[in-house]
Amino acid sequence: MKKAIYVLMISMLTFVGKAYAEISYGVSASLTQIDASGTETEGGEKNSADADNLVVIPSLFVEYGFGDISVGLDYIPLSADVSNKTKSRTDTETSVTGNAATVATSRTQKAQAELTNHTTLYANYMLTDTMFLKAGVAYVELDATESLGTGSKYGTEDIYGTVIGVGAKQDNIRVELLYTDYEDISLTSSVARTGVTTNNKIDAELDTLQFKLSYAF
Repeated sequence: MKKAIYVLMISMLTFVGKAYAEISYGVSASLTQIDASGTETEGGEKNSADADNLVVIPSLFVEYGFGDISVGLDYIPLSADVSNKTKSRTDTETSVTGNAATVATSRTQKAQAELTNHTTLYANYMLTDTMFLKAGVAYVELDATESLGTGSKYGTEDIYGTVIGVGAKQDNIRVELLYTDYEDISLTSSVARTGVTTNNKIDAELDTLQFKLSYAF
């Protein structure tokens, strides 16, 4: 899917010289509410948490229109944090040595996730001269930027989502209200904690709600 999106983007750009009057491109800024919830499974222990962030995100788009339908690609050149702050907790483990002395070990766990290379392939359908419906497929890279005392790493995951929304346009200005529901996320850590036979696993859900303002050239 990722390769197909970029191939389509290149194909659309080749239309510029052939049918420039039907090509539009522009810039956007969206007030975006990011919501995520997840569960970490470590051995037989589960910890759940929610995260959210409200950010303004710029993007670039190119669009090819024919009749009441237009198809386009929207690309966000910047990254965005899933949470408005880094999640942190301290775990204390106790163990008994050979001489029956109890030893306590504290580990600080810090977790954050970053969204990068967000690309949306979409189609708009005009309901009236100004109102339109939008539907599309989104792709984004989720990079787990954690710092865990256990030494575990979760790495990067490719995620796809479904985009739906409504919008209105007048001359070169358009406004949109968009909802994106991403597929369920499942990440497995690179190493297991000492004394635990299975690697840690994170299951999460992610969605966004955007109010978007665009200017088309």
